[in-house]
Amino acid sequence: MSEFHNTNDAFNNIGPGGFSFDNYHRNQTILRAQANNGKQTQTHFPSATKTGTTIVGMTFDGGVVLGADTRATNGTEVADKNCEKIHYLADNLYCCGAGTAADTEMTTQNISSQLALLRMNTKSESRAVTACTMLKRLLFRYQGHISAALVLGGVDETGAHIYQIHPHGSTSYQPYTTMGSGSLAAMAVFETEWREGMNEKEAVELVKKAILAGVWNDLGSGSNVDVCVIRSDRSVEMMRNLETPNEVKPYRDQIRHSSKLSISSGTTAVLKKSFAPHKKTQVTLDDIIITPMETSA
Repeated sequence: MSEFHNTNDAFNNIGPGGFSFDNYHRNQTILRAQANNGKQTQTHFPSATKTGTTIVGMTFDGGVVLGADTRATNGTEVADKNCEKIHYLADNLYCCGAGTAADTEMTTQNISSQLALLRMNTKSESRAVTACTMLKRLLFRYQGHISAALVLGGVDETGAHIYQIHPHGSTSYQPYTTMGSGSLAAMAVFETEWREGMNEKEAVELVKKAILAGVWNDLGSGSNVDVCVIRSDRSVEMMRNLETPNEVKPYRDQIRHSSKLSISSGTTAVLKKSFAPHKKTQVTLDDIIITPMETSA
């Protein structure tokens, strides 16, 4: 639906399902009118919770490894310190999401359900290229209004695959890739240390190092490191909070508070104390009102 659609006919002629940009056009009109009038007070519309994010994916000799940080931001505030950014698509396919948290969550859920229906119809395993095609068609349809930058990884009968999917629908097929606000720091690690034929242990360590580069060098990324390993034998290992570099409990335990801050029992004087027992010690059937059940109209 166009943003210039006549809202008077919107309720009479309901078109196919999808996003409506009527409010977007209204909001932009309000902001332009306020700017032209020179008003000091501007209208601030609610902002979406975004993942900030460093997400990565790479292939190794025997599968793929996906990684993500766990910080979600709302403007300059940290909204969630331990959000999950590695989303399930199929038993052999997972997807990391960066951008608006709601968009990445619902987009991956939508494609996951479509892949499940396709598996029931074809009676075959989901392919990575199929999931990539579904995701890119959905994102291109909305011309970037779905703020979801994705790293798709998985293993199928044709091998291990990593796809980079941008919010406008463009995609690329690479042996390793990064997305999100911390992608440059993570890509520097990959371009320095990635090589063909790495084993699983080396791949996990490299992904962890790439995510930590984003955590320490990007304000939108932070907290912990999540890693997902998808192997050629179709086994999946989700390592939630594999690395917790920002754990504050050890530092808090090192603080020695003054004994003056610990108030022991009996510090406050009791001036008067009294106890009055309840008059009735037990409830009998005489205290219960029994109403017969209605058996007829």
